Amino acid sequence: MGQHKTRHIKLERTVNFPTGVELLHNPLLNQGTGFTKGERELLKLRGLLPPSVLTQEQQVSRLMENFRQKPNDLEKYILMISLESRNESLFYRLVMENLEEMMPIIYTPTVGLACQKYGHIFREPRGLFISAEDKGEIASLLENWPHTDVRVIVVTDGERILGLGDLGANGMGIPVGKLSLYTACAGINPSQTLPITLDVGTNNETLRNDPLYIGLKQPRLRGAAYDELIEEFVMAVVERFPHALIQFEDFGNVNAFRLLAEYRDRICTFNDDIQGTASVTLAGLLSALRITGGQLQDQRLLFLGAGEAGIGIADLIVAAMMENGVDEAEARQRCWFVDSRGLVESGRTDLAVHKLGYAHEHEPVADFLAAVEALRPNAIIGVSGQPQTFTQEVVEAMSRFNEHPIIFALSNPTSKSECTAEQAYTWSGGRAIFASGSPFAPVAYQEQTLVPGQGNNSYIFPGVGLGVVATEARHVTDEMFLAAAKTLAGLVSEDDLVQGRVYPPLTSIRQVSHAIAIAVAEVVFARGLTAKSRPENLPAYIESQMYQPDYPIYV
Repeated sequence: MGQHKTRHIKLERTVNFPTGVELLHNPLLNQGTGFTKGERELLKLRGLLPPSVLTQEQQVSRLMENFRQKPNDLEKYILMISLESRNESLFYRLVMENLEEMMPIIYTPTVGLACQKYGHIFREPRGLFISAEDKGEIASLLENWPHTDVRVIVVTDGERILGLGDLGANGMGIPVGKLSLYTACAGINPSQTLPITLDVGTNNETLRNDPLYIGLKQPRLRGAAYDELIEEFVMAVVERFPHALIQFEDFGNVNAFRLLAEYRDRICTFNDDIQGTASVTLAGLLSALRITGGQLQDQRLLFLGAGEAGIGIADLIVAAMMENGVDEAEARQRCWFVDSRGLVESGRTDLAVHKLGYAHEHEPVADFLAAVEALRPNAIIGVSGQPQTFTQEVVEAMSRFNEHPIIFALSNPTSKSECTAEQAYTWSGGRAIFASGSPFAPVAYQEQTLVPGQGNNSYIFPGVGLGVVATEARHVTDEMFLAAAKTLAGLVSEDDLVQGRVYPPLTSIRQVSHAIAIAVAEVVFARGLTAKSRPENLPAYIESQMYQPDYPIYV
């Protein structure tokens, strides 16, 4: 977005402004060697820094040199998380200027490996760890957080980290990474973000037997005790941070749907695995249909995986079809699921409640390939966490039914993807429209270069969050995610589509988030979800709320 004027901070107007070593240990204020000679005198930094003064641009250059010399992605992650812990302005400048290179490191897929090894690479705590042992005292824990104007909280209980399963307290890497993207992609001020892990134990015996595991070494809390802890947490947050958006992240299926149902109309909250994934996937489908020439309501969609992501996607697709005038029952009939026991159909007696709305009449089908052959879908959407399940036979079958088969292999991280971009393109004769959850490189096929889309939630949740924060919305609704999906799809250019790309380049993510925030804000004002008045120039107002990682000048 546009350049902001450099901030000038007058110290005589600032009460108890940190100086000296205290300042250098404050990541929100520290500039390292970027402090000018005058600032070093003013802020009692002389002798605490080497004499050379480097601009932020020079610091970025030095860090990129170090970053690219690291031997593997985990070492790059450690470098970046350490930078974030000592100089946040420089961290965000580095990320924003090198987003395509940085995002796979600070988030998926590398963050998955970082979570698996979190106790072994632990350097410095970030965010708040609230454990089951803190029951009755959560409010006092929140008081320990130094910033009072928190606007976005990402919270996990670590039960379903990406496609990696139960990682317990090690899951803190996810809230930390998500909130980094809120700032880098949408300009949420980092001082207004708070990552939280609810440590309710883990059923991962490997972690419980690891002497370096950072969490409670006990089985997961379940039942009424779990619900009481969540309720105490939510109410404590509302009291301490009344304008905060709470994003539930990577909770297990057993809790995710019911927690969303419990709190969505009580507080300002959403579940990114259910609603954010749905929005980015719907956007990809809308873009894909510009290539195939089809209409959404005429598509038959087959999902592999019937958990949070799959059901969330289908629910939003149904809402989009209904907006186009289709009856709800007919829209649901367009969405089919295969889970670990075969086709989700009405004759089964083992279905969880969240699957019942998509249990249609059909004879039993045991496996995914057989379901593809029986249903002849226009699109297959993988949200199973089961790698290599979109086999050559599956892709070839899809290619017999469709001139341009839509193949979305969305499971994260890369190791869990249902197929690779190269496989999808090769097995379909270069005709597949492909998107994945984690990034894949462009694929040279015959005489063309095909660019796979990355259906990453970072296209959606930062912009939605910005719209909610800027308007101080009381609730987050599905209508906002529908508006976000249509906005994102509308930003895909014809040049993108020619390359096979169903999302805009990540380099435009700030513009994408700005546009989505405007669309979300329009919903907020239209539905009366805020006490604030609509600004006369809404785009300019939204832009004015977006953080820029420039160093201020102290005078």
